[in-house]
Amino acid sequence: MKLRRFTGQVVLITGSANGIGKVTALRFAEEGAHIACIDIDDKANQDTAEKCHKFDIETLVIHSDVTEADEAGQTVKEVLAKWGRIDTLVCSAGLYEGAPIVEVEFEDWQKIIDINLTGTFLYNKAVVPVMIKQRSGSIVNISSMAGKTSWEASSQYSASKSGVIGLTRSVAMDLAPYGVTANAICPGNTLTDMVKGVAAKVGARYGMTGQEWLDMRANDCPMKRLAQPWEMAGVIAFLASKDSRYLTGQSIEVDGGMVLS
Repeated sequence: MKLRRFTGQVVLITGSANGIGKVTALRFAEEGAHIACIDIDDKANQDTAEKCHKFDIETLVIHSDVTEADEAGQTVKEVLAKWGRIDTLVCSAGLYEGAPIVEVEFEDWQKIIDINLTGTFLYNKAVVPVMIKQRSGSIVNISSMAGKTSWEASSQYSASKSGVIGLTRSVAMDLAPYGVTANAICPGNTLTDMVKGVAAKVGARYGMTGQEWLDMRANDCPMKRLAQPWEMAGVIAFLASKDSRYLTGQSIEVDGGMVLS
């Protein structure tokens, strides 16, 4: 029997067109939630919504650039106009780029900070007044194991994901008196299209193919494999469920023991 923990609830997901965001949208839809799909990739985002529809729920597809402050507020208005509430925000929109710091131009730095950190801040800020008024809700921000530890040639990415952890802690403290939770998950290497693209680029830097780099990362992990997106979606759904109502301000490593090791 399938869980239906979120029947009638409203979940807003940024970065819903692909990867962890897409699989998370499907997970919440399967459990009965209505889904607001937020992304700049309109075609892929529409595909996410159509796949969600098979679970007999409603969707809203919104084109939004998470780095634009006005768009976050407008998105929240559209969601409220349709459903009148927001029960969960999942900030999954993100991008990886990396290079040795001597090669990182200011524009490269700013791009990653704007998408990964500022975009998360803008959507948290836009949703918070709604959840305070409701005196209920959950926020789940997607950080990374790179927010807990670092490797060479990843300064802007690691900084952005560390920032997401700090942001999440502060939001959790602000919202705790209202019964609203805020947590982050820190995925390990997860087999998404983005990670496969990263593998090709990073692998080339070390004279490896993308698959060789992925195999190396899997071997580095105590569990000797990479993660699947659905394994992230399950933890995200838990953090939005009633079972986690006393859990807030945490940054949970979902990395097969990578950071621990």
